[in-house]
Parts: sequence; structure tokens; C-alpha cells
Amino acid sequence: MAPAELANALALVGVVILIAALLSGLVERSGVPQVAIFLGLGAALGPAGLGALGVGLDSPALHIVATLSLALILFTDALTLDLREARQHGKLALLALGPGTLLSAALFAAAAWWLLGFSPPAAAILGAALASTDPVLLKGLLRRPSLPAGARQTLRLESGLNDVVLLPIVLVALAFLDSAKLDSASFARLGLDLFLLGPGAGVLVGVFGLATLDLMRRRVGVRRDYESLYSLGIAFAAFAAAESVHGSGFLAAFAAGLTIAAFDVELCDCFKEYGETTAELALLLTFVLLGGSLIWSGLSLATGATLGFVLLVLLARPVIYLAAFAPTKIDRPTRLLVAWFGPRGLSTLLLALLPVFAGAAEGAEIFRVACLVVLVSILVHGGTLMWTGRRERGPAAPPASAAAVATATTSVGPELAGRTETAPV
Repeated sequence: MAPAELANALALVGVVILIAALLSGLVERSGVPQVAIFLGLGAALGPAGLGALGVGLDSPALHIVATLSLALILFTDALTLDLREARQHGKLALLALGPGTLLSAALFAAAAWWLLGFSPPAAAILGAALASTDPVLLKGLLRRPSLPAGARQTLRLESGLNDVVLLPIVLVALAFLDSAKLDSASFARLGLDLFLLGPGAGVLVGVFGLATLDLMRRRVGVRRDYESLYSLGIAFAAFAAAESVHGSGFLAAFAAGLTIAAFDVELCDCFKEYGETTAELALLLTFVLLGGSLIWSGLSLATGATLGFVLLVLLARPVIYLAAFAPTKIDRPTRLLVAWFGPRGLSTLLLALLPVFAGAAEGAEIFRVACLVVLVSILVHGGTLMWTGRRERGPAAPPASAAAVATATTSVGPELAGRTETAPV
């Protein structure tokens, strides 16, 4: 990398960190989708703006950042998964992942094949990518104290598990995308890579990493803030170990995170304090890179067929999820909330980039259609989040004058003067 390119990359990382930190309070209060802000930043820095950021689909920087971001998404999904909650609400998780996620992916794939003319493997990749929900957009919703407990549990389980269900579909379809036929040996190799080498490498790295950490804790002690960095190191080591034996590094990252979640609660709590923020910054950096020009390429496909496909994708999820959760005891308003909030975002784009990085013939077209769906989803679902957030907050009360405060203090009597009461949130 040339010195000028290195300087530009460091400047971009610095800008993302500064803006994320300075606007964090404003974003939380206003309800504006964080991803929308960083897409706008990418557009301002891109060719249509200042011209300081130009990233193409063949960019090595995009390949590296997108790969790390997808690995971090899968790792943090597994690491922050509450296994006790997943066991207690096993039926809920199965409904969200089975009739919910998988049926959505199948329906979207059929629509891509019929409406857009994709080949069956390409349609399967696009359908799986569009069935994935965005963890960044959902995070703002899950933080709301007014969110019903049933909706919180369902969305948390879905966002934590659906990517690892959809990723194998993408990887298997990718093997068929540029191959007319796979022999039995290729099938066996594909199954070995997906279900043994990748997860196995992740579990081994996770177990070894935890054993080493426990030994150092007992012998010399480990600073708590460095345990967060240690967990990120486990994620990247698991990815590299799986790729070195031709397994899936993404599945290895998820398996490593799940291993930590199962055996080391303290490390999980430590990671939530710092490591999750680091992962979120990586995701926002990816949004800036894509916002330069790539994600806007989806607007060039705004034809009648593609807009009909986008409408089907956005409206089919509520129908599927309402039907899937009909047998449960969840009340109807909660079911409606869960069914509606399935925003498409970074995880969709990252899954759609895998065929691009593999050099597949239909990879660029898959990515552009995914970009169009994501842009509409950010507008629709992000707008819904802003609207509901403002309704919950209500109109702001006008500031009280000094005279009014003095009168109120006098009228309550001396026995209550000086007391401060906190209204419940």
C-alpha cells in the first residue's frame, strides 16, 4: 500500500470513529438510523461529493473490511447469545428460524428466479441474503425500554441465529453458481468444509483460547479491558485457522463465539463492554465504504420488475412471520411488531458480496439488487423507528422559569423543600 493510500485509510478510520462518538447521543435521542448517517458520510466522501473515497467491487480494501465485518457479525451474534434464554424459548427460536427465516429465504429466491430471471443458485444466494436482518438497525429497537419482552426475546434470538442458518445456503449455492454439475467427491468436500472443518476449527481455537486465558488468570492475572481484545483475537484466529484447512472461516468465527458463550460468562460480559463497540465501528466503516458509490448502484435497477420484487420482499416477511407465530401465546401487537421489523442492512450486503469476491458471473447483479432492497429498507424501517420513537417520547415540556420553580418549592412546604424525586423512566 502506497503512503498516500495508507494516509487516506487512516483518515477514513479516524473520521468514522470521531463522528460515531460525537453523534452517539444525538442518534440515540433522535432515533435517526445510524447507518443512514454513515451512508450519507460515504456519499459525501465519494465520487459524487468530495471525491476522497472511491471504492469498487474489486477493491482489496473492501474485500478485507467486508470479510472482517461478516466474521465479527457472526462472532458477536454467537458471543452475545443467551444460551439459557435460547433453551427456555426453544420453540420461539425454531419458529423464527424455520418457518420464519428459511421460508422467507425460499420465497425470496423463488421471486428472484421468476421476476428477475436469476439462475436457481444465484436466486438462492439473493434469497438467503435478503432473509438476514440487520443487527445495527435492530440494536436501536432492542435498547428501547418500552419494547415488549416477547418482541425483545424473539428479535434477539432471530438476529443472533439467522445469519448462521443462512450462510450455509449461500456457500452451497455458491458452489453451484459457476459449476453446471458437482460430482460426489465435490459434494463430500463441500460438506466436510461446511460442517466439520470450519466449525471444528472454531471450537478448537475457542477451547484453547479459554484454557490459556484461564491459566494466565490464575497465574499472573489478566486486565479486564484486555480480555475484550483477547476475544477479538480469538475470532480472527478461528477464522484464519479454518481458512488454512480450507474450511469456512465465517462458520469458525460463529463456533468460536458460541464456545466462549457456553464456557466463559465473564469474558462475554467483558466483551459487551468494549469489544462489541469495536465490532460496531467495523460495521459502520463498511457502511461508509459502501456508501461512497457502491450501494447507490442499486438505484440503477429501479425498474418495474425490481421495484415489484422489493415490495414483495418487504411485505412478505410480515405475512410469513404472523403465520409462523400464530400458534404461540404471544399477543397480536407483539407479533405485528416482530413481523414488521426485519430490516435489511449490512449483513444482507455482506452475504451478497460473497459471490462478488468469488468472481461469480452473476455476483455484481446479486449485489446491486440487494443494495436496492437495503436502501428501501433503511428508508422504511428506519423511518418507522423514528416515528415510533417520537411518539413514545411525546412533546418536550417547556423549560420552567425561575419564578415558577421558586413558587413550586415554596408551595410544597418546608418539609419537602430540597428533596429531589426521580420520575420513573
